[in-house]
Amino acid sequence: MEVLLIDDDVRLSAMVAQYLANAGYQITSAHTGQAGLAAAKRGGWDLIILDLMLPDADGLELCRQLRYHSSTSAIPILMLTARGDATDRVIGLEMGADDYLPKPFEPAELRARLKAILRRGQHSAQQQALLRFGRLEIDRDARELRVDGQMREVTAYQFDLLVAMAERAGRVLSREQLLDMVKGEPLEAFDRSIDVHISRLRAAIEDDPKHPRRIITLRGSGYMFARSQDGEDA
Repeated sequence: MEVLLIDDDVRLSAMVAQYLANAGYQITSAHTGQAGLAAAKRGGWDLIILDLMLPDADGLELCRQLRYHSSTSAIPILMLTARGDATDRVIGLEMGADDYLPKPFEPAELRARLKAILRRGQHSAQQQALLRFGRLEIDRDARELRVDGQMREVTAYQFDLLVAMAERAGRVLSREQLLDMVKGEPLEAFDRSIDVHISRLRAAIEDDPKHPRRIITLRGSGYMFARSQDGEDA
């Protein structure tokens, strides 16, 4: 799980990062509100831990921006608050935070709260049958793909591949990860079959498949499904 930690306490951030890394989390730290907001908008996060006491930003306002920006609106947020500050906790939850944890806290409680938030998020994602990205709609229940309301034909394997990427929008996925997620073809050394399927998906959903803006190639890394295209809200 990719977690973004926004906290100006460098020592605490390092301790939390080490503890959560040992539990299997990938932690990236940002020590100012501006750096945290920029990192959050780059996408790929499963959860954001946000300290409300930041040197350059109002943590509550930052929470509001994260919740209402198209690229970060669906990312769960765990607030870190000063002990006994009930007002901030209430306002933070009203602005869209998923949970809060007062400082100082036990690392084990932090881990437990992260697991609970992520579990709720996974359940919610499973319940959401329709994935919508601007003009693109992916109906998982009907197994239909539409652009501007018009059906686009793809194979069952390609549909599953698109869903796997769309569910992880903003995250770079290697060929090996994609093949493992879809589990439709054997993974072999130098297997390039995934590239063929990606090419056909681009032909189905991109305005200009030769210059894709939805399914992006990251050389040497894999592919990324973009949450939004230029001039389009996700």
